[in-house]
Amino acid sequence: MNLPRRPSVVSESLAQLGSAGLFLFGILAAIPRSLRHFQETVRQVWFVGAMSLVIVMTCGLFVGMVLSLQLYYTLSIFGGTAALGTVVALSLFRELGPVVTALLFAGRAGTSVTAEIGLMRATDQLSAMEMMAVDPMAYVVAPRFIAGILAMPLLVCVFNALGILGAHLVGVSWLGLDNGTFWGNMTASVDVWKDVVNGVVKSTVFGAVIALIATFQGYTTPPTSEGVAYATTRTVVSSSIVVLALDFVMTAFLM
Repeated sequence: MNLPRRPSVVSESLAQLGSAGLFLFGILAAIPRSLRHFQETVRQVWFVGAMSLVIVMTCGLFVGMVLSLQLYYTLSIFGGTAALGTVVALSLFRELGPVVTALLFAGRAGTSVTAEIGLMRATDQLSAMEMMAVDPMAYVVAPRFIAGILAMPLLVCVFNALGILGAHLVGVSWLGLDNGTFWGNMTASVDVWKDVVNGVVKSTVFGAVIALIATFQGYTTPPTSEGVAYATTRTVVSSSIVVLALDFVMTAFLM
């Protein structure tokens, strides 16, 4: 007796990728209809953005402090401690700010969005919306997708600001670096378009990707408690891998 062969991991991954692409087109088509639910979009921006501020600010402060401490002793070997502010700022604006914030955003907001939509699927709320002629894509998915795109650049700006503050506390207040040297070299070396704007572009793309993965995993999850649990796990794992891969690709093109 020949048993049916299970699809391979590669074919399953390609099928998931194709489904996610079709899901993205569905979201883009639903965005004009979602404008009628503007208050829901504002609520989601508050939920995924403002409610993530505590972890983003805390991690940004400590990342800046650790970065400053490590770089100070490394630069002191070559007599280049005056460049501490420049190196910290460029590291945060170009790489650490967008990437670390995206990973935090996926772990905090992405899993919440997946679990919320997944519970809606498990309790038949999405089916009830369809029966009442309410489009779930326009009312549930699109506002969360838009919120992810809007919230990520703002969170990255907060992360960078707290990171530079932490670097200043360690470099100037603790290690005794001259305050004017710290800020002067930073402002002279950081270019707004080349460094800051590139980081904002990265963060916007990361926000869109994480929001897409979170909403897709929640919307397509099996309607069981186990399915919701697996969906939240897949959101974190997939978002982390895609963010790091996209960071390399975008850095190669933007540089």
